Amino acid sequence: MAFLTPDLNPALAEIVLGSGICVVLLADLFISDRWRDLTFAIAMAVLVATAWVAGGIGLNGVEITFDGSFIADPLARVLKLLSALVVAVVFLYSRAYLKDRDIYKGEYYLLGLFALLGIFVMISAYSMLTMYLGLEMLSLSLYALVAFDRESPVAAEAAIKYFVLGAIASGCLLYGMSIIYGVTGSLLLPEINAALLQSGPNDIVALVGLAFIMVGIAFKFGAVPFHMWLPDVYQGAPTCVTLFIGTAPKLGALALAIRVLFEGLGPIATSWEAMLTVLAVLSLGIGNVVAIVQTSMKRMLAYSTIGHVGFIFLGLLAGTEAGLEASLFYTIVYVMMAAAAFGVLILMSRRGFDADALDDFKGLNERSPWFAAIMMLVMISMIGVPPLAGFYAKWWVLAAILDQGHLWLAVTAVMFSVIGAFYYLRILKLMYFDEPENVIELDAPFDMRLVLSINGALLLAIGLFPDRLIAICAGVFP
Repeated sequence: MAFLTPDLNPALAEIVLGSGICVVLLADLFISDRWRDLTFAIAMAVLVATAWVAGGIGLNGVEITFDGSFIADPLARVLKLLSALVVAVVFLYSRAYLKDRDIYKGEYYLLGLFALLGIFVMISAYSMLTMYLGLEMLSLSLYALVAFDRESPVAAEAAIKYFVLGAIASGCLLYGMSIIYGVTGSLLLPEINAALLQSGPNDIVALVGLAFIMVGIAFKFGAVPFHMWLPDVYQGAPTCVTLFIGTAPKLGALALAIRVLFEGLGPIATSWEAMLTVLAVLSLGIGNVVAIVQTSMKRMLAYSTIGHVGFIFLGLLAGTEAGLEASLFYTIVYVMMAAAAFGVLILMSRRGFDADALDDFKGLNERSPWFAAIMMLVMISMIGVPPLAGFYAKWWVLAAILDQGHLWLAVTAVMFSVIGAFYYLRILKLMYFDEPENVIELDAPFDMRLVLSINGALLLAIGLFPDRLIAICAGVFP
C-alpha cells in the first residue's frame, strides 16, 4: 500500500511555529544570561513569522488534511492570528517583570511557544484525538509556567493544584471522547455528527459521553462548578504567567467548544444547550458575587473571568450563527481587557514587590494619570458601559439570546452585571479618591508603556468603531 503524503499547506503555521521553537531552544543553549534579550528577540521573530503565515491560511474557503483530522478555515485563521499577537504582547509585558525577579530565562519563552502550539492544534483540530493532543500540549506547558519561579512555594502549590485538577478534567474529557467513539465508531467530528444524526438526540450513552466532555470544556474556561483552580492559580502564579493564562488559552478554549459542540455534537444540541445554561447562570452569579469580597486584585480578576465566561457561554447556548459571532467577539474583547488589566499590574510591580492587593491602587492617578486612565478604561469596559468595547460585547450576546426567546437569561445576565459593577467601580474609587500609600514612580520600558497604551486605547476605538471587528467575526461563520 502506497503512502500518501498529506497536504502540509493548511498546517504551515504550526510547522513554522514548531521550527521556530527548535531555533529558540538551540539558540538559548549558547546564550548567557547577560544576552538573554537575544532569546526574547528570536521568540518575537518566531511569533511575527507565525502570525504572518497564519494570517494567510483559510482565506479561500476550507482546507482539510491529515486524513480529515486537521482543518484550516476562516475561524482557524482569525483565532491563530490573534493568539500569536496576544502571546507577543504577553512576552513584551513580561520581560521587565522577569528581569526584576531574576527569573529572566529562555524557558519562559519556550514554554509560552509550546503552549501557543497547543492552542494552534486545538484551533484546527477536526478530530477528537487531535483536539486532545493540542489540549494536553497546552496544559502541560501551563503547569510548568505556573511553577516557573522555583523559589516561590506559593507558585509551587498553585502548580500542584492546577496539575491535579487539570489531570482529573483531562481524564473526564478523554473518557467522554471514548464513549462518543464507542457510540459513533469515529473520532472525526463530521463523522460523529453524521452518526448522531442517525441515532437521534436521545441516545443515552451519547449523552453520558457529552456530560464528561462538558466537564473538560467547563474546566478549560474556568466555569462554575469547575472553577476551583482559577483563583488559586491566578494568585499563586507569577503575574506574567497569570497574564498568559488569562488571555491566549481562552481563544483555544473557545475553539474547543465550537469544534466539539457545534461541528461534532450538533445533533444533540438540545442537551448541551441545557448544560451550558446551568454553567452560564452559575458562572455569572458566583463569579460576580464572590469577586466583591476579594482583597487581592488577581483573585478579583479571576472571579471576574468566571463571570465573563458566563457571557461567552450565553452566546454559545443560543445555538445560532449570531450567537457564535457574539461569543467570538466577546472572547476577543475580553482577552484585550485582561491583557491590559494584568499589564497595569505588571507595570505597578517592581523588584521585591508585586502589586496584587487592591490597596496598591490607592492614589494611582497621582502617581501616573495616564495609566490610571488606561486602567479606568479597562474597568469601565469590563462593566459594559458605552462607548467602550465591553458594552458592544455584552450587547451582542444579549441580542443573540433574546432572538431565541431567552428573556430570563438576558435579565439574569444584566442583573449580575450590575452587581459586578461594584467591584470594578471600587478600583476607580481607590485610584482617584484615595491617598497613595507610596509615591514611587512607575518604571517600565518604553516599548511596554507604548503597547499597554495602545492596548487600552483599542478598547475605546473598538467601542467607537465596532464595525470592523464585527465584520471579521461575521465573516468567520459564512
